Amino acid sequence: MTVRTLVADRPIRRLAMICLHTSPLDQPGTGDAGGMNVYVVEVARRLARRGIEVDVFTRATRSSLPPTQPLLDPRTGRAEDGLTVHNVHAGPFEGLTKDELPGQLCVFAREVLRAEARQPVGHYDLVHSHYWLSGQVGALAADRWGVPLVHSMHTMAKVKNLALAAGDTPEPAARVFGEEQVVEASDLLLANTVLEADQLMGLYDAPPSRVEVVHPGVDVSVFRPHDQRAARAERNLPEDALVVLFAGRIQPLKAPDVLLKAVADLVERRPDLRSRLVVPIVGGPSGSGLDRPTELADLAARLGITDVVRFVPPVPQSELAGWLSSATVVAVPSYNESFGLVAAEAQACGTPVVAAAVGGLTTVIDHERSGLLVDGHAPRDWSHALERVVADPALRDRLAAGALAQAESFTWEATAEQTLRHYERVAAQVREEVA
Repeated sequence: MTVRTLVADRPIRRLAMICLHTSPLDQPGTGDAGGMNVYVVEVARRLARRGIEVDVFTRATRSSLPPTQPLLDPRTGRAEDGLTVHNVHAGPFEGLTKDELPGQLCVFAREVLRAEARQPVGHYDLVHSHYWLSGQVGALAADRWGVPLVHSMHTMAKVKNLALAAGDTPEPAARVFGEEQVVEASDLLLANTVLEADQLMGLYDAPPSRVEVVHPGVDVSVFRPHDQRAARAERNLPEDALVVLFAGRIQPLKAPDVLLKAVADLVERRPDLRSRLVVPIVGGPSGSGLDRPTELADLAARLGITDVVRFVPPVPQSELAGWLSSATVVAVPSYNESFGLVAAEAQACGTPVVAAAVGGLTTVIDHERSGLLVDGHAPRDWSHALERVVADPALRDRLAAGALAQAESFTWEATAEQTLRHYERVAAQVREEVA
């Protein structure tokens, strides 16, 4: 643990949150923006509403972005009090891939330190970094400012490499080493699930005393049951359709190809379902999927199911809620998910989920109660699981009721409350250690 100078005995008043590689202002489902963006935004909002000043530092991706800007309250359209996004210039605005970002860490860190240097001494009480690149910067800033470092991994290279999709590229050794450094530097590691906590301790040798579990949440003011008939009418979906929906970034890790192969198997075995089946794919290419942007559409053509598949660009959260509510079932076939936010959001809309029995999805989904968990990624197994839901209205109704009940376990208010409690605990521990 880093040696620090003594900090004053006080509650958490100001927080530096670092989210380097993807901006909380970006649309989830585009580029590298996904569940982590939602996490940062929702937690930062609720901490700010508790009177904590939150500065979120991210890398600017457009020259038109101001150096600082507020985050708008979706309820009122006004700026959130106490919450500021800093758009840090580090590297070219466009065309820089995630793998090239380590070369910009020094520039980004310098600008973060400069921002703090313009404030009175002791401006920040704690640093919370998200993803390993941010953790590298967070470790430097926390050491320089004499405050605790709290880190959220969100995804881990060692875990991803153990469950790599066919044809996907392994995470590089530099990331593995960088994550190990961040784990060692952190005063507290916040894991999304018990499984993630076990992985941090088992794969990264994180001390158990520095790992805590805090589940992400769902904005139930947005993700709630909508009238399905109206939701379908707004999206040009037939009222009696069997809607099997995928929402997320289109990349091998998320396994949308598994869903398409399962759908092809389903219509071959059950041709009577074909006329009613609609499979919206809501999202855009990301990660290694950027190298093959038409691959999924090409696969649908080869499988002969272009008549049932619809490709929908990424949509805002309010619109996503409408898509989830219009679905008969939401499919989450990922090879790994640290949590599985889309599955939680679907359940909050009262929609059953069929998901891979991996990572955080085993926490989010209550098997046979709020959805179905599928072992492995064999298309035939997925086909049978989907058939159970779309062909059995009684099962659908039972799972829909269970989905709503399960969703009550995950709220952003609870996430923020637990996170703040851990902030205060680790800050007190650091004060004791340096006293």
